[in-house]
Amino acid sequence: MKINKIGIVSKFGSKKSENAAKKIARKMLKMRSTVYTISPVSVTGAKQLDSLDGLKKVKLDLVITLGGDGTTLRTFRNLENETPLLAINVGGNRGILSEIYLNEIDNAIQCMKKNKVWLDKRKRVVASCNGVQFQPALNEIYVNRKNLTKTAEFETKFQNDTVKQKMDGVIISTPSGSTGHSLSIGGPILHESLGVFIITPVAPVHRLPSIVVPDEKVEVTCSHDCNIVMDAQVIKSAAFGNVITIEKYKKQAVFVRLKKKGLRQMSKLGF
Repeated sequence: MKINKIGIVSKFGSKKSENAAKKIARKMLKMRSTVYTISPVSVTGAKQLDSLDGLKKVKLDLVITLGGDGTTLRTFRNLENETPLLAINVGGNRGILSEIYLNEIDNAIQCMKKNKVWLDKRKRVVASCNGVQFQPALNEIYVNRKNLTKTAEFETKFQNDTVKQKMDGVIISTPSGSTGHSLSIGGPILHESLGVFIITPVAPVHRLPSIVVPDEKVEVTCSHDCNIVMDAQVIKSAAFGNVITIEKYKKQAVFVRLKKKGLRQMSKLGF
């Protein structure tokens, strides 16, 4: 695969990650790659972008993230195309989405140059409301009630079915997100390659279980004002009665993998 134009993203507020980003940037510059860093990371010879949003304006061969899963999710939210991403765990907790640690970068570079990598394509999900489409999410869209003193009624439509129940919220997860918040409240673990969504109710009055549905349009309506949360990082608002449409994003997230594995996320969780 080509690695001529590379974006490097570090964990927000982490000096350890920023220093690692500088190290990788210098390494790639020696290989005569064009390198883009994100402020505040600055390296002589590299082009500095003011924010992650700047990645949308540059055609890249590869993006390298240095941090944990939060950094990876944040970066994918700002990649509108299918630019491959190599996730390096630097200061992350479990690094479920990461492929390597920093000391493995030289081997990873050689594998990419020799095209001995696997591009792992993952479904993304996107929410829209009142004609406005928000940024895509890799893991999930979480719709929850703003007013915590009253239990809201959520109506969820998918294909020709409708589920209506009082609860605190509903999570629409991708297979990648099945090991995230959905799992923590009893949702199933799914193979990352499946073309489905998981609809996981949050604190339903009548103990409604998770539902696995085709990755087609899902519509959520709440009887109260609610939040629309993307990957637990970005929050938008919807008024009561607004229809929140959740569907598969037009472009997939692409991970650079050094080798194929089965349920990658399960092994990272210790199962």
